[in-house]
Amino acid sequence: MKLYYSPGACSLGPHIVLNELGLAHEVEKVDLAAKKTEKGADYWQINPKGYVPAIATDDGQLVTEAANVLQYLADKKPEANLLPKPGTMERTRAVEWLTFISTELHKGYSPLFRPTTPDAYKTIVRENLAKRLAYVDKQLSGKKYLLGDNFSVADAYLFNILRWSKFTQVDLSPYANINAYFERVQARPKVQETLKQEGLLK
Repeated sequence: MKLYYSPGACSLGPHIVLNELGLAHEVEKVDLAAKKTEKGADYWQINPKGYVPAIATDDGQLVTEAANVLQYLADKKPEANLLPKPGTMERTRAVEWLTFISTELHKGYSPLFRPTTPDAYKTIVRENLAKRLAYVDKQLSGKKYLLGDNFSVADAYLFNILRWSKFTQVDLSPYANINAYFERVQARPKVQETLKQEGLLK
């Protein structure tokens, strides 16, 4: 399979999961502004949505949307336990986190990357994110990871989004649990490996 990615974008989570699972894969970088891949392909022709992540499967399918891609990858190797078994309450909670991260955090940060977003609206965005982050911080109290002691695809996604805070001037200093969690996830060998592969860590 092939992952289409852009360094540090929301494709970082799936890239981490591919490495955590040890699944055979290749990657191809996408210039999101030009909509061209590093091999010169027109990215619109690969993914009509025009953004990452996208997984090209070995049988010619295309899988998109970060939360969906993460579930797809975890189910390729269920014995790795990066996602609880279907039909369980644990799985329901994991999908609940993926949905929350996707809709409340991922989309929450997005306006802060746009140069055309008015400063007054950015202030409102940061205020809203502060409420969501306070919730996450409370949920992480006494936990290593979102679902407990085990790293999951939800953690790969949350780590991915939290990394954007530095670039968007979202203050994480009030959240002790989030900061400890961020360092814990970042220290994982496969996370370090992925960050280096994307040129995000020397």
